[in-house]
Amino acid sequence: MANTPGITAASEGLDGTSWNVVGHTYTPKLHCENAFIWHAVIPDSTFVPPHIHPTQDEWITMLDGTLEVEFGADIHRAGAGDTIRMPMGVAHGIFNRSGAVATCVFGVAPARKLFDLFGALDGVTDPQELVRLSALHEVDFLPPPEGA
Repeated sequence: MANTPGITAASEGLDGTSWNVVGHTYTPKLHCENAFIWHAVIPDSTFVPPHIHPTQDEWITMLDGTLEVEFGADIHRAGAGDTIRMPMGVAHGIFNRSGAVATCVFGVAPARKLFDLFGALDGVTDPQELVRLSALHEVDFLPPPEGA
């Protein structure tokens, strides 16, 4: 997977690709060994449960709307123009509790297996299957809190 010169149009994904992952629409914009970048549309009341990327740094640059990112008990709110930093090995969960759709650009470096994971997760709704597939692609979801 080489990075090639060119432009990925705003309305398109690489090779026309987009995925539905946990109710979000992810559209890949760049994919090479060193990085993977995707546009995300995150509806209100959706989330990515707390998880860890043991082999990647991750970031989000907010375009519109507001997201909350939880690092354990610490909750950070990000709005348009903000960049959220999620270092390798640090557990984080991403939540849209804003009452409106949020749009943003995510990235990870290095790319590792995340592009393939999103293809595998496209349309998956069973939480146990999501956790199983993610573990096979170097993303480890945390167990839910007791009583959840």
